[in-house]
Amino acid sequence: MKTESPRWFTSSYSDNGGDCVEVAVNLVASQGIVPVRDSKRVDGPVVDVSAGVFSAFVAGVQSGKFDAV
Repeated sequence: MKTESPRWFTSSYSDNGGDCVEVAVNLVASQGIVPVRDSKRVDGPVVDVSAGVFSAFVAGVQSGKFDAV
């Protein structure tokens, strides 16, 4: 059995001089997770977020839930 490796990408909206996070959504179907890491520390820690929690976070960002007041 072959284990699928994360395929990392940074959002096309990220244009802040390299202070970004990378995600690997290719593992949602096989493992139900979205790994997240710091783009500046690719060998650093990875946080595995459940697909449902990640979807809720993205929906919150899109709706402005986390915007500064």
